[in-house]
Amino acid sequence: MVKTIDGKKVAAEVISECATELAELQARGIKPGLAVVLIGDDPASQVYVSSKVRKCAELGMHSEKIVLSKEATQEEVLKVVERLNHDDLIHGILVQSPPPPQIDEDAIIRAIDPSKDVDGFHPENVAKLALEDPTGFVACTPAGCMRLIEAAGVETNGAEVVVVGRSMIVGKPMALLLMARGADATVTVAHSRTKNLAEVCRRADILVAAVGRPEMITAEFVKDGATVIDVGINRVEDSSKAKGYRLCGDVAFDEVAAKCGQITPVPGGVGPMTIAMLIKNTIKAARLKS
Repeated sequence: MVKTIDGKKVAAEVISECATELAELQARGIKPGLAVVLIGDDPASQVYVSSKVRKCAELGMHSEKIVLSKEATQEEVLKVVERLNHDDLIHGILVQSPPPPQIDEDAIIRAIDPSKDVDGFHPENVAKLALEDPTGFVACTPAGCMRLIEAAGVETNGAEVVVVGRSMIVGKPMALLLMARGADATVTVAHSRTKNLAEVCRRADILVAAVGRPEMITAEFVKDGATVIDVGINRVEDSSKAKGYRLCGDVAFDEVAAKCGQITPVPGGVGPMTIAMLIKNTIKAARLKS
């Protein structure tokens, strides 16, 4: 019988660790602070930003939510980032993605002080990940995936891993984490142009799906007994649901669950881990500054 990896439970464990770390920092007069910048009024982004700010409040952290209009200019966003870079109350800065089309997201990321880049996307932090420098910040979603793999008791040492997706947000940092010393996996990064993709995926002891395509990974992609980490979260029209849609991952859960050994559900798998690891990164940033 397939075992579901409970992201909510593991995220709660991470938050509990964060609470302990926070108490230690606050005893030294340090209060970690996170600033979240939202450009525009995208409903999904508003939900994500509110949940991040709410979690900070629950933990007694300092937080600042900055909302700019969807017509905001590149210069206006850069001015906000520059102000936050010099704000001693703020240890972590996150500009919610994706921004409106007039905003050059790469330029915004590069403008963030690397020591406050708790999203882990600044080139300096990406380089530190590649160099296995522990002073850098790892992107929250792949860091959360690693924590789920660890919590599930899955052996990575010598395991064959296939990561489907090559984005800087998930795929590339995920591969670097898995091949790093200590994890010691053999990693293949696959993508839309990979030949015989299903055949490549079937080699995997651990399969990480991060392609952004609803239920693309079916049973034919999965080896019997493999561990499947589904990073995707997609909204699919469904007239049987009150909201007119349902959420699903990049993995066809029911058919894959019947074949694999362990799997993360959507929702309730990787999603809760992303915010938990963001909080952990913000606390780390405050500790490094102290």
